[in-house]
Amino acid sequence: MTRRLFLVSVLVVFVGAGMAPQTGVQRGPTAKTLPSRLSDQDFWRLSSEFSEANGYFRSENLVSNEHTFQYVIPALKASLKPGGVYLGVAPDQNFTYIVAIQPKIAFIVDIRRGNLLEHLMYKALIELSTDRADFLSRLFSRKRPAGLGPASAVTALFEAYDRVPASEDLYRLNLRAMQDQLVKKHGFSLTEDDLDQLESIYYNFYWEGPGLRYSSAPMGFSGRGFSGSTFPSYEELMMQTDLKGNFLSYLAGEEAFRFLKDFQERNLLVPVVGNFAGPKALRQVGQYIREHGATVTAFYVSNVEQYLFQDGLFDAFARNVVTLPVDENSTFIRSVSNRYGYGGSGMWSDGRATARDPIKPFVRDFLAGNIRQYSDVNSRSK
Repeated sequence: MTRRLFLVSVLVVFVGAGMAPQTGVQRGPTAKTLPSRLSDQDFWRLSSEFSEANGYFRSENLVSNEHTFQYVIPALKASLKPGGVYLGVAPDQNFTYIVAIQPKIAFIVDIRRGNLLEHLMYKALIELSTDRADFLSRLFSRKRPAGLGPASAVTALFEAYDRVPASEDLYRLNLRAMQDQLVKKHGFSLTEDDLDQLESIYYNFYWEGPGLRYSSAPMGFSGRGFSGSTFPSYEELMMQTDLKGNFLSYLAGEEAFRFLKDFQERNLLVPVVGNFAGPKALRQVGQYIREHGATVTAFYVSNVEQYLFQDGLFDAFARNVVTLPVDENSTFIRSVSNRYGYGGSGMWSDGRATARDPIKPFVRDFLAGNIRQYSDVNSRSK
C-alpha cells in the first residue's frame, strides 16, 4: 500500500527521551482477560472512544497494492502462537493475516474514517453471507453462479464470477441489507455522512467488480483515478500465494472464511480512526491490551513509516510503539523496498517485498538513537 500520511489538527504527545520501553503486561488478580466476544455497545464504544479526528488521505486505498503480502505467512505461523492482539492498517489484507495468526482480538487503526466505514461494510457483508461464494455475490452485486460450494477452489470462484454481470437490483438490495445490519441489528450510530460514504465505497465494488484496483482517486470516487496496471486487482490479491505457491488468503478455503465470519460475528475486529503518530488511538489501544493482561502479537504497518519519516512524524509514532505491551515474539509486518535498503528475499518485480521485524529490538534501537531514517527501517526487516 503506497500511502502518504498527514496529521490533521492533533497535538502530538511526546514521551521523554529517557523513558524505558513499557513492554510488560499487567498480571495478577486485577488483570482482566481478553473477551471472547464484544457486545455491540462495547464494540462501538471502543471504536468511538479510541478514535481520533478523521484525517486527509490523497488516495482511496479500497484494496491493497502489495503483491507479496502472503509471502511472510508461513514464518508468522511458525513463530507466533494463536491468541494475543493483532494491530493493522488499511482494508482487507488484514483479514488474511488475522486468519493466519488467529488472535483473540484485532484493532485496525487508520487515519481515514473511510477505512473504518469500509471495515464496517466488510463486517456486514461477511455476517450476512453463508459462505465464500455468497460473500462474493454480495460484495460485487452479482448473481451467484451455479455449482459453487464449500469445496470450490478460490480460482474457480473468481473464474465463475468473472462471467457474471453486475446487477443494479442486487446492488440496491445488498446496500439496504448492509445498512440495516449495521444500524438496525447492531445499533451503530452512523451519521448521514457515514451512510453516504459507505454507499460510495460499496458502489466502487459494484462498479469495478473483482477488477477493482488501488487508485489515487479520493475515497468515494468511482475508481477512475490513477491506477497503474502493475497494481493487483482484488481478484489477483485473493489469488496470490506464498513463496511455495500455496493459496493463503481469507478466501482460499471455506475454513478460513468461517474463522473470519465467526470473528466478525463476535465483534472482535474493531476499526479505529487514528494517525499512527497521533496522541490517542495507538496509546488507547495499547492501554486496553495492557489492562487485559495481553500483548501485541503482530502489527501490520504496511509502508506507513515511509510517510511518517517524510512528514517528520516518525519519532512520535515510535514513541507510541514504546507504550505498547509486547513480548519477544511480537512482530511488525512491513511493506519494504530495495530502493530504501531492503536486501532480503521475496521481492516483486517492482523491488517491493513484505518482511518482518521483531518489535522489542525495534524499541530498544529507537531509544538508543539507531533508527534515524527510513532506510534503517527497511534494512532491519527480514
